[in-house]
Amino acid sequence: MTEDLALLDDLLRLCAAAGAEPEVHHTVPERRASWAEAPLVLVGEDAAARCRGAARRQGVILVGRDRHGLDDPLRDPLGDGPLGDPDVWRRAVEIGADCVLRLPDAESWLVDRIADAAEGAGKQALTVGVIGGRGGAGASTLACALALAGARTGRRTLLVDGDPLGGGLDVLLGGERAEGRRWPDFVASKGRVAGGALEESLPSVRGLRVLSWDRGDAVVVPPEAMRSVLAAARRRGGIVVVDLPRRIDAAVNEALAQLDLGLLVVPGELRAVAAAHRVASLAGAVLRDLRAVVRGPYAPGLDDQWVADTLGLPLAGELPDDPGLLAALDAGAPPGGEASGPLGRFCAAFWERALVTEDAP
Repeated sequence: MTEDLALLDDLLRLCAAAGAEPEVHHTVPERRASWAEAPLVLVGEDAAARCRGAARRQGVILVGRDRHGLDDPLRDPLGDGPLGDPDVWRRAVEIGADCVLRLPDAESWLVDRIADAAEGAGKQALTVGVIGGRGGAGASTLACALALAGARTGRRTLLVDGDPLGGGLDVLLGGERAEGRRWPDFVASKGRVAGGALEESLPSVRGLRVLSWDRGDAVVVPPEAMRSVLAAARRRGGIVVVDLPRRIDAAVNEALAQLDLGLLVVPGELRAVAAAHRVASLAGAVLRDLRAVVRGPYAPGLDDQWVADTLGLPLAGELPDDPGLLAALDAGAPPGGEASGPLGRFCAAFWERALVTEDAP
């Protein structure tokens, strides 16, 4: 709500960045519902006097330009000196504003607040990462199968390919020709990414959204981009599955920090267990809940529980033998695509346990 054209231009730009479509007024709208039911109300300083007498509500912010950053009536959270013009605070109190903002300094904070209002503050997605204990352990196969099984539960599901050298999970799913954005389109992302815009921009493959790689040269994902994209994916709720490389760099650390649960896929071999121990020590330094998924065949004297105990990790389960998996992949079928197959049943059982815990009050 403002007649200040320069301020209005700034606010429209910030709404666009947050993925929100604003309703613009010059004074309190005649329809009371527009004022009372809007998730957020931004009042320009020029319009504050015209808001006197409006019904009190939460989520009102008084916005001005070119002074301080973000001021709070009780404290100055930016710690940048005295609070602003006393008349501003009087007007803020008169209209029941939560706080006073000054642009451009408070733009980043305001974009976050607008995006929160536009997307709602629902429960974040259950986010599961899959990482191989050694090369060829089958982490990407399990990640795809988990995502497909997650989509079959009816929940919004997003699969994130975090391994630039893995060949592309869209290829594994048979969706390499599906239209949509890939990682190279997001490498410059910083700050807030709108969750709805992210989801709608990604390829839709077999009932889920997939963020993978294009067929161009390898691209390095900056930590800031990984943080922004995963945070946006999580805000949409449902399920997010992340396929991670064994090499732990800054971007992978950002991904690990956002996981609710990590699965370390370990073949039942001594050398694989030794390699997985190194991966577990690195990933476990960031991720608190890391569990082992063990697959056979086993070296003499080994079994799934022995592998998990040796790694010092809880056992999430034993991957079943699926004799037809390689033939199915060669024929273009996705891993775990059949709910009745061994891998599909394993993943369904995993989500049944994980989602019961997630949905518990």
